[in-house]
Parts: sequence; structure tokens; C-alpha cells
Amino acid sequence: MKPEKTLQWSVFQNNESQVVQLKGELTRATLRPLWEQRASFLQTNANQSLYWDLAQLARIDSAGFAFLTELLNHYGKQTKNSLIHVPEVIKTLAELYGLNDWIKQYISNKNQDVINA
Repeated sequence: MKPEKTLQWSVFQNNESQVVQLKGELTRATLRPLWEQRASFLQTNANQSLYWDLAQLARIDSAGFAFLTELLNHYGKQTKNSLIHVPEVIKTLAELYGLNDWIKQYISNKNQDVINA
């Protein structure tokens, strides 16, 4: 029997930022719980930045990538949001779908400093 593929997330916040750490697999099979619960934990103020920490993301498929772009687009209308610890597969998928330039605006170089704030 294969181990169950899962997606877990943790949320950390302070006055300036909120960090959502994704852990596991962001795939068609795992993204529904995050989608259904996003409103309960993603309540940022307009002056608060939102960071998506992808350091512990083990796998992402095209559905997971589409979901991630939807989150960036949706929350980007409300507050500044960025990706940190971006795995190469995200950049590869962005290039494949012609979203290279679009996704670059969301990639942050702050990385670990954000989590330790």
C-alpha cells in the first residue's frame, strides 16, 4: 500500500506579515481542503504582507500550480503577497504556461528573514 499523499499548512503572523507554510504535495488530489479552509485562516489586513513559503513542498502538479496562481491573483488584489523558497519546478511550470514574467513579480528574495520576523 502506498503512503497517502497529503498537504499540510501552518500559518504564522505578526503585525507586518502573515506566512503560510505549505508542506507535502500540492496536487489535484490534495488541494481541496486548503481551498475550502482558506477563508478561515487567510484574513490579512491591507497593510500586512502575505508570504507563501514553499520550502517544504515536496511535489506540485499542473492543478496545484493553477491553484497557486489563483491564490496569488486573488490575494494580490487585497494585499501584497509573495512566494518564498520557490522550488525550480514552479519556475519550470511558469515557463511552460507562459507565465514566467507574471510569476516573477511574486517571487521574494526575503526567504528566511520573513519567517523569523
